[in-house]
Amino acid sequence: MRPQGVLFDFDGTLADSFDAIIASTNHVRRHFGYTELPGEQIRRLVGLGLAQLMRDVVPQVLPDEAIAVYRSHHPTVMQSGTRLFPGVAETLAELQRRGYRLAVCSNKAVAFTRQLVQHLGVADYFREVLGPEEVGGQAKPHPAMLQLAMQRLNLPPTATLYVGDMIVDIQTARAAGVPVWIVTTGTQEPALLQAQQPDRLLANLPELLHWLP
Repeated sequence: MRPQGVLFDFDGTLADSFDAIIASTNHVRRHFGYTELPGEQIRRLVGLGLAQLMRDVVPQVLPDEAIAVYRSHHPTVMQSGTRLFPGVAETLAELQRRGYRLAVCSNKAVAFTRQLVQHLGVADYFREVLGPEEVGGQAKPHPAMLQLAMQRLNLPPTATLYVGDMIVDIQTARAAGVPVWIVTTGTQEPALLQAQQPDRLLANLPELLHWLP
């Protein structure tokens, strides 16, 4: 069946938000007496949700305490440290023009994602912006977020495409029973992503327009 809706990851797929994530993560490290980590090391840990990131970067601290410090700091850097990848806004506009139903399913705190899509000028393209809070805290690779998005967009899995940038996105899509296309704009190497056999591997998001009618 031809896709009627497209669900997107956010960080690494639609936007480069790593400067903001790195800044807030190192703020947490400093707050609890740790030295800062190199940005590249933090980038490799992003993608499995904030609780897991905090367990990785401040392992001796209760995750809820670390999350509270992160979330109090993140609004101070979130907008300045996040930018859309080239061509993303134009691609979303064209997909909407072609009649696709669009949504975001991100492991980022949903309040932050909603603020960012507004700030970046793309909120009107999405019918839904979802995060773990919408599904009882179940972060990807649990399929609940994708399943809720399909329910709200009135889409069956056979008419839905999920687009992400990491192995966790491939795992999530497989668990939800939907095709998955992966862009190589995130932190994981294309060869590593290809080894997980996504349905399609794209260099960037605008390539979607070549493959979707």
